[in-house]
Amino acid sequence: MKKRIQDLDVRNKTVLLRCDFNVPVDNGVIKDDSKIIESLETIEYLIKNHAKVIILSHFGKVKSEEDKKKNSLEPVAKHLQSLISSKVLFSRQTRSPQLALLVEKMNPGEILVLENTRFEDVPNKLESGNDPQLAMYWAGLADIFCLDAFGSSHREHASTHGVAKFIPSCIGFLVQKEVANLDKYVLNAEKPFTILMGGAKVEDKVALIESLLPKCDHLLLTGGIANSCLYTLGYMVGNSLKTDDEAVLDKLKQLLIDYQEKIMLPLDVIVGRDYDSNYVEHIKVDEVQAGQAIFDVGMDTVRAYAQVLNSSATIFVNGTAGKYEDKRFATGTRELLEQIANNKAIKVVGGGDGVSAVKYFHFEDKFTYLSTGGGATLEYIINSSLPAIDNIEDQ
Repeated sequence: MKKRIQDLDVRNKTVLLRCDFNVPVDNGVIKDDSKIIESLETIEYLIKNHAKVIILSHFGKVKSEEDKKKNSLEPVAKHLQSLISSKVLFSRQTRSPQLALLVEKMNPGEILVLENTRFEDVPNKLESGNDPQLAMYWAGLADIFCLDAFGSSHREHASTHGVAKFIPSCIGFLVQKEVANLDKYVLNAEKPFTILMGGAKVEDKVALIESLLPKCDHLLLTGGIANSCLYTLGYMVGNSLKTDDEAVLDKLKQLLIDYQEKIMLPLDVIVGRDYDSNYVEHIKVDEVQAGQAIFDVGMDTVRAYAQVLNSSATIFVNGTAGKYEDKRFATGTRELLEQIANNKAIKVVGGGDGVSAVKYFHFEDKFTYLSTGGGATLEYIINSSLPAIDNIEDQ
């Protein structure tokens, strides 16, 4: 077991806290602050113990100087100030001779948010390359490192992985909660255990499917992963989202053979055409034609999947049934999520798309647990570990 924040004496110490504040921002306005809210327990614990808190986080993709203009963490720091009473300072530098002096002048209980860690990726990828000098610099600002960015824990970056080599380290309350809930509800799921899986990143799903199929009782597929399975079985899928990777298709075909009693595929679909925004049609899955694209599942599929979902003790949702943001193709995702929301089973959502859809349709209060992790959640389920967490000191 890894050292937890409550296992270390943080009182009156300077703590380097890695959060995941990679939140959606539109014109400087934060559209979903749930990741920030989830970090408040750890932040407030440190404030209560009169620690000086230095927060590191990445924000967006930064590959050029131009990217820096639109990916500053300053709006996040301002929003954090609106959520807590302690003073929140912001540094426009990730490194500077003045930073150590600024930290020294901080009062206990104050917070300093450093600029986007990925600014250090231009031009030499020091952050994502886990540069030891950069990690050592950040570690030199503090007495203790606390990892509370579960959503970034699958990445061996300087701010998530490297700093833990240079100062005492621990995991925060958010990471503790994520690991405990995924272990309890997914890795050791109460049976019957059903997985509803969809979404667009087909290649990323295969390892997850391989990991979960031996553990689950039913795997209900939608979206790009279902389209790929239908394609490998000889069905026409037209212009639908699918993988063209022959190795992935071969793997999917073998899984469909080996676990045919567990895997369910759509019976009917809602199709559109990329070149005709007015075209929408409900057809059977074997009626798809060239030029059509599958954007949702039909109600026959929803009813068939609902029968399985209603007999489940645990349901894990990863991905969506289709292009739910477009009201023409929202019904399948909405109906399936509503079936799950009203179910008495343990209900867990993992992965960014699934969580976003649950919130979009306002079902979040009816789910047992929504993971903040995205790709980290999936990697944890596959490997039962994550590199940045593994690098934290053991108890």
